[in-house]
Amino acid sequence: MAKNENAFTFFQDVRDEVGKVVWPTRRELGISTVMVLIMVAAASLFFMGVDSVLKWAVEHLLFGI
Repeated sequence: MAKNENAFTFFQDVRDEVGKVVWPTRRELGISTVMVLIMVAAASLFFMGVDSVLKWAVEHLLFGI
């Protein structure tokens, strides 16, 4: 933004740029949401498994159980 532009021109430009945004459809948004939830669940299970394995290994190394 040039130094001599005023706030009105700036907000007009912002409005024009927002008009160029391609918003997702309701279906695309739903699919993306479900995929994010699936990936979060998968990552949670993965890290829970890694944590369990590391806990088991540390207990056996330190305490000889």
